[in-house]
Amino acid sequence: MGLPPGYFWHKGKGMVQSVDDKFVAGLVASHGETLLRESSAGYLTEPRGRWKGQGVVVAPRTTQEVADIVRQCAAADVGIVPYAGGTGLVSGQIKGDGAVPLVVSLERMTAIRAVYPDENVLVCDAGCILAQVQEAAEAAGRMFPLSLASEGTARIGGLLGTNAGGVNVLRYGNARAQVLGLEVVTAQGQIWHGLTRLRKDNTGYDLRDLMIGSEGTLGIITAAALKLVPRPAIEAAALLVVPSPRAALDLLSLAQGQIGEGISAFELIHRQGWEFLAETGVPHAKPFGEIPEWSVLIDLGLGAGQSPQAALEHLFEVALDAGLVSDGVIAQSEAQRQAFWSIRESIPEGNKRIGSISSHDIGIPLSRIPEFIDVAPAELAKVADVRINCFGHLGDGNLHYNVFPAKGRDRKDYDHVKAAVQEVIHDLVVQFEGSISAEHGIGRHKVADLERYADPQKLVMMRAIKAALDPQGIMNPGAVLAV
Repeated sequence: MGLPPGYFWHKGKGMVQSVDDKFVAGLVASHGETLLRESSAGYLTEPRGRWKGQGVVVAPRTTQEVADIVRQCAAADVGIVPYAGGTGLVSGQIKGDGAVPLVVSLERMTAIRAVYPDENVLVCDAGCILAQVQEAAEAAGRMFPLSLASEGTARIGGLLGTNAGGVNVLRYGNARAQVLGLEVVTAQGQIWHGLTRLRKDNTGYDLRDLMIGSEGTLGIITAAALKLVPRPAIEAAALLVVPSPRAALDLLSLAQGQIGEGISAFELIHRQGWEFLAETGVPHAKPFGEIPEWSVLIDLGLGAGQSPQAALEHLFEVALDAGLVSDGVIAQSEAQRQAFWSIRESIPEGNKRIGSISSHDIGIPLSRIPEFIDVAPAELAKVADVRINCFGHLGDGNLHYNVFPAKGRDRKDYDHVKAAVQEVIHDLVVQFEGSISAEHGIGRHKVADLERYADPQKLVMMRAIKAALDPQGIMNPGAVLAV
């Protein structure tokens, strides 16, 4: 029999308490007025405006200050919501009900602590913006390959807390695969000095991987030792028209056989994404005279002396003969390559302007993706008349399967079926041996889904870990695990 939800709350001194004026006065007395931030300045909303939070916002300057603040919270049973760039889409960074939390923003902790080009390592504060880390790596002649649309605002602490994915997972892995060591403030306000630069260290439990993806429920990541890689000497991209998702998957296999690890990204795009861009007026390149039903964006990065354009041309010729592609455009310059990527990166903006009924970040075993895409529309049609924009990282099995109102209708017309739409998709995902959250995390938005779909023993183990590391339940209460 598993542990009941919320059992860990009873291990400490009591229920989580709200921040009050006395507590804030104590923080100011210890750390000064400059610690406080204006809570109305965007900290208490999420990017799509669907949820609003509450809390008093503070911005510590050092790891020691974070530790001092957490100790004060632990002494008063005050809940803590760690805040990085605020780009999360599952409400992990905002808490809308219950006890009013202290929101701890890492925005002032932005130091690049050290770069070791010979080791391919960069050590930075968790408040560093991803683009800042990429620029520091480039200045050292290296690359930090984690890349996603929000890289201009997303911060390292949040990206690691959610184990972010992005477009380069096929080649480099997700955030977890790009970290060597961490510095973490525990729920008791102690500092774990785990900033190792070692690539082999079998001295006990891997606490690094435990913290990555925990969404601030076990501690606050304050710094990280990140893996760098050599920058590919030459990069190129192509947009290829495919007849179906099955053909796209076969094309991926063909490309991997021909090019190997030189493939950095392989993105699937449905015509609905292009149509939303046109419908909402989002500027984008138009490489094809007629919008294709299905297409893929493939990106290569090769070493000096190799030609990614030639590799893509040969791939296209072989794929054309095999009936896997019918048309294609190969970027002839870096500007054209970036124009291709701007199409892919603009799709979420088109989606946002249309307004989805329900958005789904799902993972499906690669071989089953074509069947899932075939089956899902008919199941949704039993619930409502909708439009579907299915796109995403085909190379690693992560689809963004988003459901929208029929043309001419508003998403508010579908409020009564929103839960049913989500249930149809998530039930199918489980049926197809997939994951209801491939890269965005659980946050608060998917807590009930995790309770419903996760292996019961997994939940028992997760609650046991939470109880051991955060017995008072003050770390991001209500996120990931039900309380």
